[in-house]
Amino acid sequence: MKTMILLIEDNEQNRYLATFLLEKSGYAVVPAVDGPMGIELAGRILPRLILLDIQLPTMDGYTVARRLRKLPAMEKTPIVAVTSYAMPGDREKTIASGCNGYIEKPINPETFVADIERYLDGSDKESRT
Repeated sequence: MKTMILLIEDNEQNRYLATFLLEKSGYAVVPAVDGPMGIELAGRILPRLILLDIQLPTMDGYTVARRLRKLPAMEKTPIVAVTSYAMPGDREKTIASGCNGYIEKPINPETFVADIERYLDGSDKESRT
């Protein structure tokens, strides 16, 4: 059975690229186009990892991460922000909201899968506060 990754991303091009790279590496990707859909899917499909855009319509990624952490089944699921927010303090705000890690956009297609795999195998360097 393939490892399932939930991708919460509203931008179609970003969703396509991440999905292509992950599926090419053998992962199953379930997309969500906004926060409410992502929260609902997470509780239903129980992904092994969640990739979360921060700049989403209707509900920002910080709120999504906090709500995901309130779901008992999502308390320990790695959540990695994939975001264009790269100002001082953005990484810390992302981690404080419940994310385990932070990857800046634009993603590097050559390293993206390896970047997220460290959260799947438990060797991530960052942790929630």
